[in-house]
Amino acid sequence: MSDQTAHSADMHTGLRADSEKLAHALPALLAAARALAATITPGTHGRRRAGLGDTFWEYRPAEAWDDASRIDWRRSARGDTAFVQDREWQLAQSLSLWVDDSAAMRYAMDANHPSKAQIAQRLALALAVLLERGGERIGYLTADLPPRRGRLQLERLTAALLHQGDHDYASAPPAMAPPRGQVVIFSDFFGDLAALEAYIASATGRGCTGLLVQVLDPSEESFPFTGRTLFRSMSGAIRHDTLKADALRETYRARLAARKDAVAGLAASAGWRFHTLHTDTPASQSLLWLYGALDGVSA
Repeated sequence: MSDQTAHSADMHTGLRADSEKLAHALPALLAAARALAATITPGTHGRRRAGLGDTFWEYRPAEAWDDASRIDWRRSARGDTAFVQDREWQLAQSLSLWVDDSAAMRYAMDANHPSKAQIAQRLALALAVLLERGGERIGYLTADLPPRRGRLQLERLTAALLHQGDHDYASAPPAMAPPRGQVVIFSDFFGDLAALEAYIASATGRGCTGLLVQVLDPSEESFPFTGRTLFRSMSGAIRHDTLKADALRETYRARLAARKDAVAGLAASAGWRFHTLHTDTPASQSLLWLYGALDGVSA
């Protein structure tokens, strides 16, 4: 067998293994999210939509997921493109999610605790389940997954959430949310804040509101390390060896506090909300806060 043939066979085997792993994880994550969403009873909290009406917002070219009944035939008759009308209430009832897929989000204090990514994925999908049941359109902040309704959309979201990047830290979502929609970003926010600031400014300019949800492992708050410790990023690209880890504690905590203040400031300047949650916080408690907080940024 030639080296090229062997390489192709190895790639095929690897892709198949990855596909099988993803196929196994999809129903497990979706089932866990639905179980978590079930802890929020319908009467616990209602989504306010005060001030939203049937006001025309804009025409846009029809997409494959648009129902034929939404096509504005009078506007479409002017050319060869079919157009639909977006109305203010439809735009305001769209939510776009993003979970930081960087290697840093895969950190957990030990094998007995969930990673930051696992908690963020479960909460994001449970929130999507809740809002989809309420008739809202849910999307993911990638170019190929705009807000839609339906069970198939939840499956697409699940697949998107399970994607893992190979970079140490992420900065901002890769795609912009629809105008007038809501955005929820889950991250540890250890990446480049300049990119995040630019993203928020652009989204706000489009009339979007949102939540920045910082997900941290408890050990990232307490810094319990002592003595000789080797610190390294999840990808292994960054390493730091020290003989006195405890001597770094106060400096680390001060830098973490400054980072939190910086992210909170970005959110506040845009009228968004910022919240830090920890992987050992009961998931139902975090979900209830998220569900209620969306009303706080909907005005």
